[in-house]
Amino acid sequence: MALTPQDVERIAHLARLELSVGERESMLGQLNGFFRIVDAMSAVDTRGVEPLYTPLSAVQSVTLRLRDDAVTEADDRERNQRSAPAAEGGLFLVPRVIE
Repeated sequence: MALTPQDVERIAHLARLELSVGERESMLGQLNGFFRIVDAMSAVDTRGVEPLYTPLSAVQSVTLRLRDDAVTEADDRERNQRSAPAAEGGLFLVPRVIE
């Protein structure tokens, strides 16, 4: 999946970024390089490979140190939303940026 210069302009617009021509060209190369890496990783056959919960488990036995699943902080939703420009029903309201 290769991006075009128009894709980079649209992404920059949605992210509210003002990029110079040089920055757009650089970003296009970097994003396309990232997608090439993702494509290469997606092409690898991983059937039958067990997922690792930590990279160390590939080379040594690792015991997970789990803590109790307990509430440790109070619900401060109202206080946290006081400074929000818009909130409704406990949710932050934001402008629509995806069409």
